[in-house]
Amino acid sequence: MRLRATFGMLATAAVVAAGLAIGFMPRAVPVDVAVVKRGPLAVTVEEEGKTRVTERYQVSAPVAGYLRRIGLEAGDAVKAGQVLAVVEPARAVALDPRTRAQSQAQVSAARATLAAAEEKARAARADAQLAQEERVRTESLRQSNFVSQQALDTARTAETRTRAAEQAAQYTVRVARFDLDTARAAAASTARLQAGSAADVLQVRAPVAAHVLRLQQESEGAVAAGQPLLEIGDPASLEVEVEVLSTHAVKIAPGSKVILDRWGGDQAVEGRVRVVEPSGFTKISALGVEEQRVRVIVDFASPREAWARLGDGYRVEARFVLWEGQDVLQLPTSALFRQGEGWAAFAIDGRRARLTPVEIGQRAGLDTEVLSGLKVGDAVVEHPDETIRDGVRVKPR
Repeated sequence: MRLRATFGMLATAAVVAAGLAIGFMPRAVPVDVAVVKRGPLAVTVEEEGKTRVTERYQVSAPVAGYLRRIGLEAGDAVKAGQVLAVVEPARAVALDPRTRAQSQAQVSAARATLAAAEEKARAARADAQLAQEERVRTESLRQSNFVSQQALDTARTAETRTRAAEQAAQYTVRVARFDLDTARAAAASTARLQAGSAADVLQVRAPVAAHVLRLQQESEGAVAAGQPLLEIGDPASLEVEVEVLSTHAVKIAPGSKVILDRWGGDQAVEGRVRVVEPSGFTKISALGVEEQRVRVIVDFASPREAWARLGDGYRVEARFVLWEGQDVLQLPTSALFRQGEGWAAFAIDGRRARLTPVEIGQRAGLDTEVLSGLKVGDAVVEHPDETIRDGVRVKPR
């Protein structure tokens, strides 16, 4: 009986000691767990932009007079040479000797402008021909592996750019010819009025086939010479204007990939940077901070059908891709923290957190490239706080 009581007391003491040990033992800290993985990673700069028509024309009143009501509406298609507006010249001004002399001078100036535009068009045609020949030569050399694929892409891009410049030069010639016809009509009308003939109306015609973008003077009334009447352009020839911080603009190069998102469509569309303007400007942000910004012009690279619903002045979100990799070892940026001059993370070894130095590469917001220190499949602690130390027991939430 005495031996049995002794064993009972010992067993009771062992149970109490075990309970106390378990009660005072440090509990596992609940943590969020992320896994190191491989996948695509892109470093981007995101800014808000807006679309605009590439080739737009502002039609103005060629002479001072009385404008008849314009019957066109925004979105209407117009043909080249179609009458857009009708201006009745003011007789008192038309009979003024100085006005007659100015109309003759305008004819001479318009003729000189047309000649200059034709010479520029000829130069653009020669550049386009040279770019085409260079592209043919590069394709031949590429077939023989004497040049790289990048050189061939550069030659093709140069040909496309020169062809576009040639087309723009042809448009400029048409506009100059239209200005010459307008100046001649104004001079002829003035001459007829001086001779006592009936006043003729002046018809303002469309320089190219396009659509009406905006009416700036719809109702009839007196207009001054050079007063804007309406804007026309081709809505299918859109580009995107994006204002980025100057510190980001220095990282963006012509030809860079751009993802255009959140414009209202089901899918994002792709674009390419055409121009990073060399001069910046100061803009006040919504928080009242002065910022130096630079305009970046982006061309659409996706098919027209993907962004057909976009129009002039529409809002888009542009993400400029500064760096991109398809098979990159990465982990969430929230798992990293500073350790001296470098970076570290808490890797989970069994049920304990182990302090692990990490060498990182590119940082893309929520994810960061891992160069060394971790491998695929390693579990790490996200958002580590002061309760997480080397060797601490942890458990996933």
